[in-house]
Amino acid sequence: MMETARLRLRPWREADVAEFVRVTNTPEVMEFLGGVQAPDSFRGACSRAQASQAENGFCFWIVERSDDGALLGFCGLKIANVGPVAGEIEIGWRLRADAWGQGYAYEAATASLAWAWRNLSCPRVIAYLAVGNVRSRRLMERLGMARVRELDFEHPDLPPDSPLRPHVVYAITRPRAGA
Repeated sequence: MMETARLRLRPWREADVAEFVRVTNTPEVMEFLGGVQAPDSFRGACSRAQASQAENGFCFWIVERSDDGALLGFCGLKIANVGPVAGEIEIGWRLRADAWGQGYAYEAATASLAWAWRNLSCPRVIAYLAVGNVRSRRLMERLGMARVRELDFEHPDLPPDSPLRPHVVYAITRPRAGA
């Protein structure tokens, strides 16, 4: 578990799935993720996160607000499994809409990056998203990530005519020691 000034980032528990679905499986949150999904589809997300935590020591951790324990969503790291960035360390987040605009995603992502630099030997951390997801793009830039245009790709899991298919890639390189 990691703690920040206002948040706890921790591994998933089976009991998290129903609340995660309730607060994040909304039209607003899922706008750039393919839309609202069947609740059963989220069981796999929990299992994958738990497997990543067990195998790699990291995952897209559950994000809770410290003062009231509210589940806000997830943020963390995983091994990317799609496109030209497959095999690289990916940072990602998904927070409930009523938590947007309060700095929670930035706080959780900053803690996740700090964890990566302390615990992993990767030269960079990447993120990718649908072209139109301006909110997350702004967060990536605020984190110090820069677009890597030559890695942009068409997401293979989306239909060819989907407006969500074009994806852009951002990356942040490991800080130099003493920097």
